[in-house]
Amino acid sequence: MIVLENLTKIFSLHGSSQTVADNINAVFPTGSSVALLGRNGAGKSTLLKMIAGTTKPTRGRVWSDGTISWPVGFAGSFHGELTGAQNVRFVARIYGADSDELVDYVGEFAALGDRYHVPFSTYSSGMRSRLAMGCSMGIRFDTYLVDEVTSVGDAEFRAKSQQVLMDRLRNSSAVVVTHSTEMLTRLCNMGGVLNKGRLTMFDDVRDAVKYHEYIMGVPDTVGD
Repeated sequence: MIVLENLTKIFSLHGSSQTVADNINAVFPTGSSVALLGRNGAGKSTLLKMIAGTTKPTRGRVWSDGTISWPVGFAGSFHGELTGAQNVRFVARIYGADSDELVDYVGEFAALGDRYHVPFSTYSSGMRSRLAMGCSMGIRFDTYLVDEVTSVGDAEFRAKSQQVLMDRLRNSSAVVVTHSTEMLTRLCNMGGVLNKGRLTMFDDVRDAVKYHEYIMGVPDTVGD
């Protein structure tokens, strides 16, 4: 379970401010996968980062009674001078995973060949995505944070990543951000719509999608 208590995030720049989270109170139940919807710039990724603990709220707090992943597929924390395999081994040690098992899993999943053993700084963006996705899927979490995972890699790799993620979610929860409503309805059972700093929760993801489309001005979505 993840609980948001009076969660507030205000960005200030050049004398002006923007509130992306305005005293949000919400519960993401254990065993539920929650779709997070909202227009571009609403603050969905920022909210996900606050849940992950990588961005501090202005006020309020996030707490959980289980383990939470970093945003799935995020490659920003890998060290450029270490090889892909060395980075994976380091991550395994941080999260208490078996380092040899994780290195083997990511090596097979990412399919980088000999490039797995050269410095991360030499990787293309696609190679970085493969390594990051493999590392994300190789460690079991109670809740996975998913931010636009459908954009990772080529079509074949995206399909493989989505299938493995769906397998993980049979025994784990998730908070999912993506522009693909088809992906949301496949992965999630609940939904939340972030609009003007307020988060409106729905027990049925389809109702969340309808409300989001209503806010976006899509006709014939509410009141049918």
